[in-house]
Amino acid sequence: MEGLVGTLGRFAAESMWAHLPDDVRAAVPGRILDILGICVRATEESSTEAVRRFVVEQGGIGRCTGIGFGKGLPITSAAFYNGVLAHSLDYDDTHLPSILHPSASVVPAVLAAAEHYGSDPARVTAAVAVGLELVVRLGMAGYDETSRQSEFFEHGWHATSMCGAIGSAGAVAALAGGDEQVCAHAMAIACSMASGVIEANRTGGTVKRIHCGWAAQAAVSAAQMALAGLTGAPTALEGRFGFYNATIRDRWNSDPIVVGLGDEWCASKIFYKPYPANHFTHAGIDAAIQLREAGLRPDDVRSARLGVASATVRTIGEPIETKRNPPTGYAAQFSGPYTVVAALLGGGGLGLGLSDFTDELATDPVRRELMSRVTVHGDERCDRVYPHQFPAVLTVDTVDGRTLECAVMTNRGGPERPLSEDELRGKFEENVRGLVKPADADEVIRQIGKEWPDHHRIMRSLLTTQTMFGDER
Repeated sequence: MEGLVGTLGRFAAESMWAHLPDDVRAAVPGRILDILGICVRATEESSTEAVRRFVVEQGGIGRCTGIGFGKGLPITSAAFYNGVLAHSLDYDDTHLPSILHPSASVVPAVLAAAEHYGSDPARVTAAVAVGLELVVRLGMAGYDETSRQSEFFEHGWHATSMCGAIGSAGAVAALAGGDEQVCAHAMAIACSMASGVIEANRTGGTVKRIHCGWAAQAAVSAAQMALAGLTGAPTALEGRFGFYNATIRDRWNSDPIVVGLGDEWCASKIFYKPYPANHFTHAGIDAAIQLREAGLRPDDVRSARLGVASATVRTIGEPIETKRNPPTGYAAQFSGPYTVVAALLGGGGLGLGLSDFTDELATDPVRRELMSRVTVHGDERCDRVYPHQFPAVLTVDTVDGRTLECAVMTNRGGPERPLSEDELRGKFEENVRGLVKPADADEVIRQIGKEWPDHHRIMRSLLTTQTMFGDER
């Protein structure tokens, strides 16, 4: 295994025993806490019940926790179920400029493996860091510096789930004690299991929610196959019929995979999401909040123009009539007009919360009338920054003849505007409120704050929720 998977396999195995940079090790607990809170809140989603029924039909009892599931699950089922939850609210973190969500597959896969294998806490931390690094580097290989676009995205592939499956497989294999060859084979096997298309981003459907679950399940399956002796192609990534050529042809570059590997880490540079909506909408939300705080009222708005990077218009602004009339709260999370309107009206959480994205609010006549005044267009100022940030320029013409403008060129939750520890903890507490006993929520926070947390105890604190078991909690 001397190809790219061999290089990555060596990195994964050796990192289990190497000293992680302080900023990398410090970043991992926040990633875990963020994903767990999202998973808890996602147990309320109607799609979760469908996924729950699917998992029950697969059968099996194991030692791994499905959050809110109420009983132990086999490692693959737990990884799948928790991975679906992690990506169900569009509240999970994002890496830029690869535009993928690394933690939503890595954390569920690694935590399921940690429970299954009884892993040492220090190795769990290392495995999460390794998984994030692998996923991001695999995604960055498909980023085109000239067009400043992810070629995966351009070809309709969901890099989050595809790179998530491969990178998470390497992390799980390393956590399970695999050497560099086993880790390499795990990733090579996962190349045949990586999948996901992003049409649902544009036109609806809940299938996108399963992508990170599928990636996490593929990761633990591929790792276990490699540990059992199954092998993959040494050129599974770069070969003529390998992962990259099969998906994006010659539109990729190996340098982001190997340059600085082991010396430059990404974990502390991934962007948290302060708002439960597509990340392309966040700067527009900030701009609307700033105008509202400056005195703008919804009734003052005659028209509003949301300027964003041109490449993002198709996701949050097209077709415009659909974006102005989202049929569900989930569809509203991908709507530039809706998110601007919601922010102008005032929201919960860290500015906008999950309570602002209900089916009732998405179809509210007052909001829809206000959305009809909002347009979305490409803005060259935003194009110059994208995709290292997802900027927005919001221009409002008022009924009394004024023109107001607010430009937000950096994203809240990223390295330039980080969320504080208190804000991250607040996001977790809001997500679990009413679903997890306060004592259990406090225990999760306490454990994650320890130098070497008890991940089994953390997961057991989240085994049941009010969503699935009524007053039992």
